[in-house]
Amino acid sequence: MIKKTLFFSHPAYLSFAREQLVVRLPEVEEASGLTETTKAESRRTLPLEDIGIVILDHPRITLTQKLLDGLLRHSVAVISCNEKNLPTGLFLPLEGHTLCEERFRLQMEASLPLRKQLWQQTVRAKILNQAAVLRQQTGEVHPRMIRLAETLKSGDAENHEAQAAVYYWKYVFPDRPGFIRDPEGDVPNALLNYGYAILRAIVARALVCSGLLPMAGIHHRNRYNAYCLADDIMEPYRPYVDALVIQTMQSHEVGMELSKEVRLEMLAIPTLGVRMEQKQTPLMVAVSQTTSSLVKCLSGENRKIIYPQYVC
Repeated sequence: MIKKTLFFSHPAYLSFAREQLVVRLPEVEEASGLTETTKAESRRTLPLEDIGIVILDHPRITLTQKLLDGLLRHSVAVISCNEKNLPTGLFLPLEGHTLCEERFRLQMEASLPLRKQLWQQTVRAKILNQAAVLRQQTGEVHPRMIRLAETLKSGDAENHEAQAAVYYWKYVFPDRPGFIRDPEGDVPNALLNYGYAILRAIVARALVCSGLLPMAGIHHRNRYNAYCLADDIMEPYRPYVDALVIQTMQSHEVGMELSKEVRLEMLAIPTLGVRMEQKQTPLMVAVSQTTSSLVKCLSGENRKIIYPQYVC
């Protein structure tokens, strides 16, 4: 079952009751002249086991500690946004699997050659998916991207990922010549940031559910980054977000400040259809398959991490 993504962009009181998330609206609760029956009827509930991600996108949202504990027990990723409606924080459970200690050890003891091989597979999958998005947007095959993917060495020793990125961003937005991917840059950078934050939460949640530490990367190493492994594993999935951003820009006006309508478009990320081992599956399910295959690689059961293939 696909877990639900809940997006709260208005004032709300969020609490816990009988393994359910309870939503109450301040404007109703504080309104004079309404009966208690009317107020009770305005409340909504949802089982915690049905939720995958909660996005808190308004300064007047209040939630209880009991609810936060319940969400984490059910491995729900909770994203907090700032006054500019951009994600700034992510809450995840410390433990998400009964064998987490064993898997933490496998992860920490992974050899350098293994980590280099896994990163090689990750970068190759990312570049091939970028090439497919380019073909979809420009109507042309881009041999340089294919060549970079096919000649990739263990650990990406020649930094083909960066070379591919420079080429990719130059052409992926045909109506924005000279576009530069910069988190602080012009449109649509803010929308890309928003989409990647949701993707990162999906990947981090799947890693925890697979018994892995999101902070211990196979390639990314940063003492200030608690999600290095999530940043590694999400790389081949980024082109799916890019394609959704392009689609959103074609149907909405996208500015430096993201409208609610534009932000809502990004909530489709968990349910995007992706091709996984010749089968169509929702992105959130595919990410879980990827993290499960990573565990098998770390344990020596398999040599290949499973990533999706973008199909035009």
